Amino acid sequence: MPASRRSLTYLFIGAAVIIIAALLYRNLPSESAKDQPAGTLYLALANTARGSSDTANSIATNPTQAAEVQGDGQTVIWYDKNGDRYSTTVASGDEVSREFASNNFYNFKIDSGSGSNFLLSVILPNLILFVLMALILLWIFRQTQSGNNQALSFGRSRARLLAGDKPAITFNDVAGVDEAKQELGEIVEFLKYPDKFAAVGARIPKGVLLVGPPGTGKTLLSKAVAGEAGVPFFSISGSEFVEMFVGVGASRVRDLFDQAKKNSPCIVFVDEIDAVGRQRGAGLGGGHDEREQTLNQLLVEMDGFETATHVIVIAATNRPDVLDPALLRPGRFDRHVMLDRPDIRGRRAILEVHARNKPLDSSVDLEVLGKQTPGFSGADLSNLINEAAILAARANRKVITMHDLEESIARVIAGPERRSRMISEKEKRTIAFHEMGHALVGKTLEHTDPVHKITIVSRGMALGWTMSLPTEDRYLVSKAELIDQLAQMLGGRCSEELIFGEHNITT
Repeated sequence: MPASRRSLTYLFIGAAVIIIAALLYRNLPSESAKDQPAGTLYLALANTARGSSDTANSIATNPTQAAEVQGDGQTVIWYDKNGDRYSTTVASGDEVSREFASNNFYNFKIDSGSGSNFLLSVILPNLILFVLMALILLWIFRQTQSGNNQALSFGRSRARLLAGDKPAITFNDVAGVDEAKQELGEIVEFLKYPDKFAAVGARIPKGVLLVGPPGTGKTLLSKAVAGEAGVPFFSISGSEFVEMFVGVGASRVRDLFDQAKKNSPCIVFVDEIDAVGRQRGAGLGGGHDEREQTLNQLLVEMDGFETATHVIVIAATNRPDVLDPALLRPGRFDRHVMLDRPDIRGRRAILEVHARNKPLDSSVDLEVLGKQTPGFSGADLSNLINEAAILAARANRKVITMHDLEESIARVIAGPERRSRMISEKEKRTIAFHEMGHALVGKTLEHTDPVHKITIVSRGMALGWTMSLPTEDRYLVSKAELIDQLAQMLGGRCSEELIFGEHNITT
């Protein structure tokens, strides 16, 4: 428990003890009343009488057969010789005790329930009032503390330190980026064996910039570096530095690197660094804004590291062209690692990684799936396996079949099936001939990909779909290939014209 909270608890406990002790002391029987002779009316629990003299006089002038003090200690009841009943409400004090003590009553009783009634009538209301006041004070104190903490923590870094301080992800969980893994393997060596490099005068890299499209594994790769090296991993987004208040971003940068130095050796991962690292002077008016102050502080922190701290900054972006040149120079981001969408071998390796703990049917061929997913990133392939698992569970199957995987590919590319769409038989016939035209032209021409699947089931915005699979990854496209691709696209129109006539070509 924090020291401030412990002190507050002790304060409330002490106040409660003092108040309860005061209440008990105030209501103890007075010494004068204790010394009264037997048979004297003893009003230890009575209060200062409202008209107590009248009560005493009344008792004196009316021979009394019996007197009774009610359990609440505030009402005196007596009976005269004729049996008439008299009562009065009194309050406590020695003066009243003396007045009633001067009038002897030989037949009186005090209700045995006076102790419990005293607790209910005197202590309990005061205790409830004290508890309510304590709760109100506690609420005010917490609100004040919360406001102070928010004000003090506003400039603190929002970086997240992974649970257990060390990520469980390693290079075995990353596939399809072999060159990037090899490049970052040197960073792992620096973090594991810094003395080996220091012995030959090598300087630990200050930062690594991962550049690539979204979903290519930049964050996963940085976690794998931390997992391989066995060091803590701080993660933060570039947009979390910048706020509307001046100086907050720079303060968060300072706090982030202070935390990193305390946990060194460690890795600081900044995702989407282009949110804070854009080129200075490129904003409206070219003025000095909060983002530029944050960037300036980031530049200072990265260039001001001591060699012994062993803190490496790994940043990710898909817009390296907008970054400030001072951020990209050696001494800040010494390494630039490019990550691209995986080729067919990389896609198969990624599918194998994500299918490790999935029950796959014997009909599943990951090689074919790799061919069916050109242009898919690692995140797309992970989503593909997950969608197939959802389809299998929805169909109450224990294993994932090839049909589930191909259906998930179609869902990712063209959208889910729209079987509820009502299409007439005439339109279905037109759609079938249209898709057949695409397939025939694609099969006939030399520079087109082989046709893999034809369907007239509506998906997304399309009424039909012809799927062609490339046999290999291509990075260059010739003029002949472009012409054949255009011809295949127009094959559906030509088919409609040949079958239904020029005036019946549809949109």
